[in-house]
Amino acid sequence: MDSRRFDPEKIPEASVLVVGDAMLDRYWFGDASRISPEAPVPVVKVTHTQERLGGAANVARNAAALGSPTSLLAVIGDDDAGSKLLDLLEEAKVKSCLFKEKNINTTVKLRIIARNQQMIRTDFETEIHEGALDMHQNRFTELLPNTDLVILSDYGKGGLNRIAKMIEQSNALGKPVLVDPKGSDFSKYKGATCITPNRAELMNVVGQWNNEEDLAHRAQNLRKELQLDKLLLTRSEEGMTLFDENGSWSVPAQAREVFDVSGAGDTVIAVLGVMLAAGADWRTSVTTANKAGGIVVGKVGTATVTPTELF
Repeated sequence: MDSRRFDPEKIPEASVLVVGDAMLDRYWFGDASRISPEAPVPVVKVTHTQERLGGAANVARNAAALGSPTSLLAVIGDDDAGSKLLDLLEEAKVKSCLFKEKNINTTVKLRIIARNQQMIRTDFETEIHEGALDMHQNRFTELLPNTDLVILSDYGKGGLNRIAKMIEQSNALGKPVLVDPKGSDFSKYKGATCITPNRAELMNVVGQWNNEEDLAHRAQNLRKELQLDKLLLTRSEEGMTLFDENGSWSVPAQAREVFDVSGAGDTVIAVLGVMLAAGADWRTSVTTANKAGGIVVGKVGTATVTPTELF
């Protein structure tokens, strides 16, 4: 299908359920014009701050930005950061299905940015206990029948410790499952419709490839081993390559100035999911997701793309 034949008017009828590790992204913006006398590091004079949705919450925000009815299922802390995250989700028109737990802290990533360059990032996080994960799983079971597609956004923070069960339940109801993977053990994603690793993530699992033929061999072996329909490799300046039972197909990156790659993977999987849920075929969906990734890296911080920019 040609992207010109896809009808964006179908998107408001395509519901997406995002599950995973939600977090709050904090940005401190300023100017760095001198070096600290205490250590050989720049001194950033902070001029303004921003708070944005991060992790799985950013995936949901990106899906909702296209007009898709989007729900987010995650565990957060009963703290100020969690309250701010809920406020931002409401602003983004994302339906919140969040558990606020008193014994954990909402994951926060703090980035300090000067002259459009990220200087440093600090993370604040705690582990999620089993009781919260039990409630999380039960809520997933309730929400699943009323969604068209599931996106599992794994940031390795514990919110997807029951991911194998979620994939099994989704398959039983015929719901496509897209996974943004993390770590070196991809076996937990077995049976998903598609995983979307970047180059570093795939290399961490299958090893360094020598050429395109070697890459295809390794990627296809992994796809078959995990019983995936598709494997979409995101390749930064090299675009994307989709591997399936018919072979491989690549789409080149769209050249543009890169300001910030943070959150680009969130945008790609969100747009891919919305397109598929709205009835687009895989080539149209991948092409559109690739275009969205190219747009979002030209923006500072975790950002979204609009239907106007895409269509």
